[in-house]
Amino acid sequence: MAGIFNRLMPAKRWTPSRYRALLRARGPRSVQFRTRAAILAGAILVGIVATLFAEAADWAGAVFDRYAKSWHWLPLITTPLTFMALVWVARRYAPLARGSGIPQVIAAQASPNEAAKTLISIRTVVAKAVLTIGAVLGGASVGREGPTVQLAAAVMGFTHRLVRVPLRGGVVIAGGAAGVAAAFNTPLAGLLFAIEELASAYEQRVTLLVLAAIVIAGMVAQSVQGDYIYFGAIGAHMPLLSALLVAPIAGVAGGMAGGLFSKVVLAMAVGGNRLTGWARGNPIKFAGLCGSVVALLGVFTGLTWGTGYSSARAMIVGIDAPLWFGPAKMLATAATAIAGLPGGIFAPSLAVGAGVGNLLREVFPGEPASAVVILGMVAYFAGVVRAPLTAVIILSETTASRGLMLPMFATAFIADAASQWVCREKLYHGLSRTFAMQETPPSHQH
Repeated sequence: MAGIFNRLMPAKRWTPSRYRALLRARGPRSVQFRTRAAILAGAILVGIVATLFAEAADWAGAVFDRYAKSWHWLPLITTPLTFMALVWVARRYAPLARGSGIPQVIAAQASPNEAAKTLISIRTVVAKAVLTIGAVLGGASVGREGPTVQLAAAVMGFTHRLVRVPLRGGVVIAGGAAGVAAAFNTPLAGLLFAIEELASAYEQRVTLLVLAAIVIAGMVAQSVQGDYIYFGAIGAHMPLLSALLVAPIAGVAGGMAGGLFSKVVLAMAVGGNRLTGWARGNPIKFAGLCGSVVALLGVFTGLTWGTGYSSARAMIVGIDAPLWFGPAKMLATAATAIAGLPGGIFAPSLAVGAGVGNLLREVFPGEPASAVVILGMVAYFAGVVRAPLTAVIILSETTASRGLMLPMFATAFIADAASQWVCREKLYHGLSRTFAMQETPPSHQH
């Protein structure tokens, strides 16, 4: 008994000098304490910023919808002009704000503290947010989720600078993943995205603090926005025998389509041929041409504008949609992505995937419509992003279709393999090469 007491009560007495030493190591002024405070404060801020950005993007989408209905033909002029203006502003004032935002966060991990002054600086992400809202107001086929990842990483960088502690690569991952969790109201998807996509090229240990950041950001966003399900509680199911037939075909079709999209975007970003040479030499004219493609598709179909959320949701709940929707939305999203203006591809990719699922409904007319559409979404999204676990969890959390999990996993893994037949390189990691870390801040790059 005395031995236990001696182990519990240390021989050394707690002197004032020992208290001071403990305070230096663990107290409020210690690096460990300040680092934890920076991550937790950052997570709370990420939830708030993601919610405000989502509200602004939804408002911009509603404004454009009213405009396109009232002035049906006018977007043929205004959309290409908007594309040209946004690309000019981005190239002149915020070149690191172009594109999705996820490649910037991947590139930022190489040198997080330098990236906090460039790739994920407050200046860059403020420009990113404003220009993305401008793209939505112009009718571009963009989403807010990719930009939210860059915004969230910048918030983490800001809180670390505020308390004067170094920013680590793992924290950049945590910020980006927290952005996904807050944007979709899907904490599990945020966690898997951190592991599978953002950190896949790095030896990176996901700590409890990183998990806490993702969960806190999701909880803050949920407390502000309410406990909602992104596409509504669909609860789709599919019999096992049907899944054995549908999953492989959905996986191959969706995965190859997603791989084709990635191949086109990567070819325009890093490829070398006459078309890419002309596009890089004439970026404003090229943006105008891309805007014209988006405008023509939008005006003549009426369905390919913006994120495609309402069309995707309609197909999920079983409402018939034109068979050409998937290919048309894919073309509009590709034209937007290669134009060079800021904006994400998450939400438009889910809409294209719904279009793929809508085509598959014609092949499997006797199967549950909602389940087939969701499998198409999983397949195409996994084909584009090449993150099969994230694809499954996002769709299960955004549709409350946990009963479809096994068919979704099978579809996603098949789609991931099928995508590699068409495009070997992962889209975001390929694009991250165009954001190699530079010493010069963005304000000096024209």
